[in-house]
Amino acid sequence: MKINSAEFRVAEGCKVDLHKWPTEMDPVYKSDDQYHKILGDHVDQLSAQQELLFASNRYAILIIFQAMDAAGKDGAIKHVMSGVNPQGCRVSSFKHPTPEELQHDFLWRTTRELPERGQIGIFNRSYYEEVLIARVHPQIMRGEGVPDALLDEKEIWHDRFRSITNLERHLSGNGTRIIKFFLHLSKDEQRKRFLSRIDQPDKNWKISQADIEERKFWKDYMHAYEACLSATSTQEAPWYVVPADDKKNTRLIVSQVILDTLAGLKMAYPQADARRQEELQNMRAQMAD
Repeated sequence: MKINSAEFRVAEGCKVDLHKWPTEMDPVYKSDDQYHKILGDHVDQLSAQQELLFASNRYAILIIFQAMDAAGKDGAIKHVMSGVNPQGCRVSSFKHPTPEELQHDFLWRTTRELPERGQIGIFNRSYYEEVLIARVHPQIMRGEGVPDALLDEKEIWHDRFRSITNLERHLSGNGTRIIKFFLHLSKDEQRKRFLSRIDQPDKNWKISQADIEERKFWKDYMHAYEACLSATSTQEAPWYVVPADDKKNTRLIVSQVILDTLAGLKMAYPQADARRQEELQNMRAQMAD
């Protein structure tokens, strides 16, 4: 089954209803062996594209992962990016802001981690937390030192969406290609994965009481995600809603979207002009003996 990236892309201006976006689908692989073969092919292609990205030195790639807990963000990053050169890829995770970060605007701490040209940057959670968890738990925003006059809930989300899309258009206009993934997990599948973390001693560390408490806000999070995806999926920085109940399917879809995006850049290795060719021949001559 060929993976069509466009099937998962949120069109600009689309009003997202997550009930209409599946959390599971027919597998794009027929067996575990085929899964490993397809993923291996994708990893090899991604490694080659990364080398080309570095050599051409014209674009940066920013990949953003957002999801509910246990949706498979870490696993997708680990498996899909397993073949890339660590020198050309950096993963940044964003948890509760530090005191220093709270003294700045909500985009400051993430913009410091943006990838340079020739590099791939991966955000495991991102500035989008400020329109997701901060929307579900408004007390977080009040604790960020935002002036009271700017805390009008009728305006602040619109303002923050505008700040985000303006940033992403600016980055796109300067050579950063942005790929955003929402790993769409069902509440029932999250429950199964949480229970697995409880049952398996080597996974106990991956679950906390806070994870269980957040499940109580599931509907609020879905509403926050719907508003976010609707407002911030643009031509320059599209969102992809990826079914996440099957981790293997998720990884294959994510890797295909990344490959399609890189292929769309039509990168090429730098061509040696006449002066460079002469320089190379001089180097050859110097090594004659």
